[in-house]
Amino acid sequence: MFDNVAEGYDRTNAVATMGLEKLYWRPQTLAEIAPRKGLKVLDLAAGTGASSVKLQEAGAEVVSCDFSVGMLRVGKRRYPDLDLIAGDALRLPFTDETFDVVTISWALRNVNDVDLALREMLRVTKPGGRLVVLENSHPTWKPFRVAYLEYMMRAVPVVAKAVSTNPEAYEYLAESVRAWPAQEPLARTIEGSGWSRVQWRNLTGGLVAIHRAVKAG
Repeated sequence: MFDNVAEGYDRTNAVATMGLEKLYWRPQTLAEIAPRKGLKVLDLAAGTGASSVKLQEAGAEVVSCDFSVGMLRVGKRRYPDLDLIAGDALRLPFTDETFDVVTISWALRNVNDVDLALREMLRVTKPGGRLVVLENSHPTWKPFRVAYLEYMMRAVPVVAKAVSTNPEAYEYLAESVRAWPAQEPLARTIEGSGWSRVQWRNLTGGLVAIHRAVKAG
């Protein structure tokens, strides 16, 4: 599915989120990661690598990993200097305690086993290292939440039909957002997989949330 939407994926996301992804949500996640020279970051489910470029520009040593070879092909053409690796979040192709930070954006809900994926991220993180997750979440104000779900289920597929090469994929993505747990249950899942000091921060009234955690030293 992601191979089929790779070419227009970044453009479709920009339109469907009305620019919030690029202008607000991604910069907030970048600030949470706090990339700097010498920091080794795994950008998991990096897609075409658009998020990885910002980390690299800040001086971090970045590995971009994605399950979709189609996404990585597009990324290699656009950003030839990125370190792009095909890999499965449930069986990461990295040795233990490799990275200072592991980050995943809008993809944790797409893995087949969330707990196993989180444990794999924990395995490849150094003691004292961090996890940063950006994901769709549950708006904290109920009327807003109802309107948001209505938008996701009805408007996003329509928008995708106009700008995406595979609009059917966005029907699945809208369904996955509806089924995804709220902030607190996700925090419990992260903690249950072995991470410590789990916290979250709502963005745009809880439309999305950044969850962060630390690997105990």
